[in-house]
Amino acid sequence: MQNITRIAVNPRMSGAVVYGGVVSLSGQVAIDHRGGPVADQVREVLTRIDDLLQEARSDRSRLLTATILLSDFAIMPEFNAAWDAWIVPGCTPTRTSMQVVLASPAYALEVVVTAATD
Repeated sequence: MQNITRIAVNPRMSGAVVYGGVVSLSGQVAIDHRGGPVADQVREVLTRIDDLLQEARSDRSRLLTATILLSDFAIMPEFNAAWDAWIVPGCTPTRTSMQVVLASPAYALEVVVTAATD
């Protein structure tokens, strides 16, 4: 029986859960830059993902899936430019993008990923 590892736990949720060689991250939003420029929010979200993946003994080269939640599809080109610079060439995950109403109007985006672990 494999152990379940929970990372960045609070009473409501975990930032990441590792089980069976896969890490599932909760949706990441920009806490420090909420309400700020989209580019700043994207950079913060991708950094938060990198940090959680590292803690789970994984990294962006091991991404399996990505769900991109945008408050407005008008920001897709700006998001894609940052994503394309961040993603490891040849290691692109499956990806779904949606326009949604996020938990706060200050959030421009939320990103959910899964990745393989060691």
